[in-house]
Amino acid sequence: MILKGTKFQLKVWKYLKTIPKGKIKTYKQVAISIKRPKSARAVANACAKNPYTPKIPCHRVIRSDGALGGYSGRGGIKQKLKLLRSEKVAI
Repeated sequence: MILKGTKFQLKVWKYLKTIPKGKIKTYKQVAISIKRPKSARAVANACAKNPYTPKIPCHRVIRSDGALGGYSGRGGIKQKLKLLRSEKVAI
């Protein structure tokens, strides 16, 4: 699959593919992992622009306060919750 996005989006999406099924990360943890520690908000925006859901699992990224955040995939936040529960994430 050839991904189309900005350099930053591609970096975020590539990292998201490394998050194992059943695990979650925060936007801040993703930002730190891609060596852009002050970019949590930009990570959230990259997730929001992800046209490749759920193959690129942005549903595995949540807010630092434990809230789900958003989900741009079909079905919105309800679908994000459903995907996480199907992966046995305690949320």
